[in-house]
Amino acid sequence: MTELLAERIARRAAEHPDATAVISTRERVDYREFWSRVTRTAAGLSGMNRVAALPTSDIDSVVTVTAAMHTGVSIVLLHRHLMPEQLTRVLALATPAAIVASPQQHRRLRKMGYDGPIQTATTLESDGSAAQALPGTELLVGITSGTTGEPKLFVRNQQSWSTTLDRSDTTFDIGPRDLVSTPGVLDHTHFLYGALHTLTRGATVDLRPVLESLEDGATHLYSVPTIAWDIVRSGTGPFPDVREVLSSAARWQRTGRQSLQEVLPNASLVHFYGASELSFVSFDRGLGNPNENSAGQLFDGVDIDIRDGLVFARSNMLFDGYLTEHGIADGPVDGWMSVGDRGQMLGNELHLFGRESEMLIRAGLNVEPAAIESALTAIPGITEAACMAVPDHRMGEAPAAAIVVDETAPSTDQIWRHLRATLPSPSIPIQILTLPSLPRTPRGKLDREALAAAFSSFIREAAD
Repeated sequence: MTELLAERIARRAAEHPDATAVISTRERVDYREFWSRVTRTAAGLSGMNRVAALPTSDIDSVVTVTAAMHTGVSIVLLHRHLMPEQLTRVLALATPAAIVASPQQHRRLRKMGYDGPIQTATTLESDGSAAQALPGTELLVGITSGTTGEPKLFVRNQQSWSTTLDRSDTTFDIGPRDLVSTPGVLDHTHFLYGALHTLTRGATVDLRPVLESLEDGATHLYSVPTIAWDIVRSGTGPFPDVREVLSSAARWQRTGRQSLQEVLPNASLVHFYGASELSFVSFDRGLGNPNENSAGQLFDGVDIDIRDGLVFARSNMLFDGYLTEHGIADGPVDGWMSVGDRGQMLGNELHLFGRESEMLIRAGLNVEPAAIESALTAIPGITEAACMAVPDHRMGEAPAAAIVVDETAPSTDQIWRHLRATLPSPSIPIQILTLPSLPRTPRGKLDREALAAAFSSFIREAAD
């Protein structure tokens, strides 16, 4: 039977108790102390069904998540971009027995509208015993990375994460004594998974800012293209100790990879495609295929079926379904699941052509244009609005909006203030273009090609 996540970490703690487990900006702990804190926190969580956590880049956040996974308590993984009404909805659906956050996150939770009691890993500690998780136990209730609209809560179990860890072990090169930088906030599942994967390998998790970790000899980097861009733009390096970069989120352009390769000359650059519901699907190495639609080769054990242009995946890493008022629903059907990506298989290589919806991905977060359009047209004086993705060197892509106004329209400053008050920050457009009318096709539909040309012209004029 596949070893569960917490069992793997416990084994590493027994093998190398004095090795450094986690480093943050405030402290560092060895495996002995880390696992001791995990077991004490797990004892305090034991018997609960779910616990909600708002993690940040600190050791207590890693302790809390590991403790819950150790004792079979499902983690409801909150994220910092939730609007108050979204947080209320998540808590109503998940019904966690406790809300846990590091002290520096308490103010954020209050701003998000939560006024109940907040626990910390320390206040949960107990000298009692903790139950052991089972393979079928619910491990995680995550929130799909969208920043607008109704939250979708996906459910993963212990076994699916363990089989995902098995793929990481055979595909990536992390072992004891390695220093693994996971510089993104741990409410992003890519970085949380990176931290936990590192601990299962007996390596050291480095939660500090990326340049600090690189200066100290990081051997691996869990990254997204945004962080890679920041490294290149910093003008530091080279950093020859880095052997591997593990990147996810929006497509990583070849130009960005080439620039990072110069700063990390000995690193194997790995970018993988997947989704919260699918886990790992495909990956590529190096500069990637010159064909910008290529998402690389399939992970072992992943099957792909293209149905009417949509990508359906099958593996033993898929999620259980979405948490709803009626329980878990809309999971894989006969072992197959699609998240709406369009694509095709060429040999063992997956090619993607965007989402069936108009959703865009900004620095790894899904942004729904429709929600931005609704926020704009809710403003008196704005009669029409259209939002679409425009290229962004750092974020991959970002939303831009075009509006049509009448004589009662508010000022541009008032429009920006309204959007900042009603939308999470990733959904704020990087530009708002006022047009006399939205471009339309002969059939009356939005002419997205003409609108993209209008944005491009606006960007060029602004640059000049």
